Amino acid sequence: MITIYKTGEQGLEVLEEITKGCWINVVDPTPEELARLRDLTVPPEFITYPLDLDERPRVEREDGETMILLRVPFYQGPNADLPFTTIPMGIVMDGQWIMTVCRHDHDLLRELAAGKVRGLSTAKRNRFILQVLLAAASKFLLYLREINRTVDHLEDQLQMSMQNRELLGLLKYQKSLVYFTTALKANELMMERLHRSGFFRTYPDDEDLLEDVITENQQAIEMTNIASNILSSMMDAFASIISNNVNAVMKFLAAATIVIALPTLVASIFGMNVPLPFQDSGWSTVLILFLAMGLSAIVTRVFVKRGWF
Repeated sequence: MITIYKTGEQGLEVLEEITKGCWINVVDPTPEELARLRDLTVPPEFITYPLDLDERPRVEREDGETMILLRVPFYQGPNADLPFTTIPMGIVMDGQWIMTVCRHDHDLLRELAAGKVRGLSTAKRNRFILQVLLAAASKFLLYLREINRTVDHLEDQLQMSMQNRELLGLLKYQKSLVYFTTALKANELMMERLHRSGFFRTYPDDEDLLEDVITENQQAIEMTNIASNILSSMMDAFASIISNNVNAVMKFLAAATIVIALPTLVASIFGMNVPLPFQDSGWSTVLILFLAMGLSAIVTRVFVKRGWF
């Protein structure tokens, strides 16, 4: 899908044709759309690179065209094997327009298209790139907060759990944090290269904004590392808690089995077809009943003192 936007008096406006100062948003293009994009003066690989989900962040220049490839967070839903992951997104800058290329439509692109990024202008290409980078770092922080809230909820469920369902849920979010850490560090290297190259030194405000982007990205890296370390320690601790909960249940069942077995043992002894004490007494049934109940009461008291009940 190809959508063309341009900043107008009412915000972003959708256009039919590519014009100067527009933003071309390319999401999972069809072969026909790729053929249409080949008519532009841009290297074909600048369009195909971001469609490869394994591409790493970097900056490339060729024939006056510039491509900035970064990884952005992507939410796949709570029931997915990996709720949060990262995907590559390319930003291609020409002398007349700017283009974003991505395999999947995601929250960041939708917010840009909806005009939720303040001060976004398609005519200011350098500022547009910096605002996209800043929005991507902020989206990482937002998703990290959602992960932390979900982990806190799973932590409450794990305290009384005897199954692995909640533990496997934590494992999914730990994997998401690993993807976040890898993507953020790769984005940081790409931003540092942009900073050293002087790409945004034309306007002082742009260079200051790039420093803000780098700071925001570093904050996301630190938060991700903290969350990952806490989650790793938590999983180890709750694995022991689940094992202890199972042991407590097994201890209770073993104690209950012993208490229930004592009356059966007494009844079995006095039910044998051999001479036994009290067999001629009219109170034998009552005595046997009290003997069985007394043994069970004594053993139960011992188990209670030991904390087995």
